[in-house]
Amino acid sequence: MTITNALAGIAVDDMTEALEFYERLFGRTADARPMSDVAEWKLPGGGWVQVVTDSDRAGAAVLTLVVDDLAEELGRLSLHGLTPVAKSMGDFFKTAKFRDADGNQIVLSQPQHGTY
Repeated sequence: MTITNALAGIAVDDMTEALEFYERLFGRTADARPMSDVAEWKLPGGGWVQVVTDSDRAGAAVLTLVVDDLAEELGRLSLHGLTPVAKSMGDFFKTAKFRDADGNQIVLSQPQHGTY
């Protein structure tokens, strides 16, 4: 088997509330709405993020999005009312953590120069 791509799934309780958060996070509406309880965003590298209504699993996801410039992204998100719950700097990555309304953790991560 050759894996050619990935689709990351995030379960939420309320799609309307989730759309407000993820549209601000991605800076645009969903690229696809294949069903009323599913929204999908395509990433520049080819992968997809899928937000799906599933009350039984809502709030348990962790999604890490690799960004080129964390400071720039934090500035953009701040303009849209999104504030990280935590920030850190390690030897390999700078990160900022966000939580959606269900408690799903979204991590923005910028590799330190020469590590990724």
